[in-house]
Amino acid sequence: MALHETQQIFETLKRSKSPLICVPKGSTPDHFASAVGIARVLQKLEKNPHIISVDGPAPKNLHFLENHKDIKTTTQNLQQFVIELDASKTEVDKLSYELKDDRLFVYLSPKTGTWDHNDVRFSSGNYRYDLIVCIGAQDLESCSYLYEEHPDFFFHTPIINIDHSPANEHFGQINLVDITASAIGEVCHDVIHAIDPVFIDTEVATAFLTGMIAKTKSFKQKNVTARTLQTASKLISFGARRDTIVHNLYRTRSVETLRLWGRALARLKSDDQHALVWTLLSQQDFMHAGAHEHDLPDVIDELISSSPNAEIVAILYENQEKKICAIVHTDHGMHAKNLVAPLKPQGSKDEARVLFEKTTIVEAEKKLIETIRESNQLQ
Repeated sequence: MALHETQQIFETLKRSKSPLICVPKGSTPDHFASAVGIARVLQKLEKNPHIISVDGPAPKNLHFLENHKDIKTTTQNLQQFVIELDASKTEVDKLSYELKDDRLFVYLSPKTGTWDHNDVRFSSGNYRYDLIVCIGAQDLESCSYLYEEHPDFFFHTPIINIDHSPANEHFGQINLVDITASAIGEVCHDVIHAIDPVFIDTEVATAFLTGMIAKTKSFKQKNVTARTLQTASKLISFGARRDTIVHNLYRTRSVETLRLWGRALARLKSDDQHALVWTLLSQQDFMHAGAHEHDLPDVIDELISSSPNAEIVAILYENQEKKICAIVHTDHGMHAKNLVAPLKPQGSKDEARVLFEKTTIVEAEKKLIETIRESNQLQ
C-alpha cells in the first residue's frame, strides 16, 4: 500500500469525531467482522464510531466478537433542524413547547417588545456523523435505505470505501479496493498495519481473522494466496483467537439450524450441467424447525459442504412478510450478482439476494433457475 494513501486515510480518520461505519445489503460474516474491527481501531483513536447494518444485526455465529451488540440497524438524529431567532433587539424571557396532535408548538416569550416572521429563520444543522466508512459496498445503492432516504448525507460527507471486489465502483473520496485480497478482513489488516501495528490488539486481530476465515471457508477457497496465509499468521501473532473463531463459525450449529437444514435437504434439487443445486423453504419450515432467517447462512454453508461439485448454491424461501426471497451463492470464479442481474439483485460477486414481488415460491423458483441457466451459458 502506497505511503501517501495510508497517510491520507489516517489523517481522514484522525480529523473525524463521529464516523459512521456502513455494513451494506447482502453482507456476510466478513463484512460484519471487519466492521467490528475497524470500529475498535477508531475507538483507540478516541473517536465515537457507530456501526449501521442495513441487513439486520450480526449473525449468531459472530456473537463471540466483542462489541457485536454495537451493530445497529437504524440511525437516529442524523441531522438537526435549526430554528434561529434574532434576539439582538428583543431578549428571550421564557421558552416552552408542547406536542399536540402530532404537531410541535414552540412558545417564546420576550422580555419586552415582540418578534415577527422576519426575525425567525429555519435551516438544517450539521449531520451527526462527519465521516462514512463503507465496508464491502460495491456502490452507494448497496447501502440500501440509508442512502435512499439520505442521499444528501452521502454527497456531503467524506466516504472511505473499503472492499476487495473487482465490481466496486470506487464511489468514495478515498477508495481502498484491493482486488488481490481474499477478504475485506485482509484489506482492513493491511491498511491498519500500514498506519501503525499498535492499533491491532487481540480483539481487532480476532475480528479481521474472523472475516478472512469466514470468506475463504477456513482457507480452502481458490483465491487464497501465500500473502493471505502470511496475513493470517500475523493476526495470530497479534493474539487472534483462531480456535474460538473456527469453533463459532463451523462447530456450533444449533438444533434449530440442523432441523432447518434437514428440511432444506429433503427438497434439494440439482442440475449437474450447470453445476447448480437449490432448495425451497416455506415459512412453515422455519416455524417447525424453530429457526429464523438469520439461520440461513449456516444452511448455505452446509449445502456448500455437502455439494462439493456445485459452483452455484441457491435457497428460495418465504420470509415473515410472506414475500419470496432468494439467496444465490457462487464459487470458482462465478459472479453471483451478474448471474441473476435480470432479477435486480442486491449483493456482491460471491452472494446475491433477490426479492420477488407478488409471486408464489414455485413461480419464483422457475424464474430464478431459468435466469441462472441462461446467464450461466453466457459466463
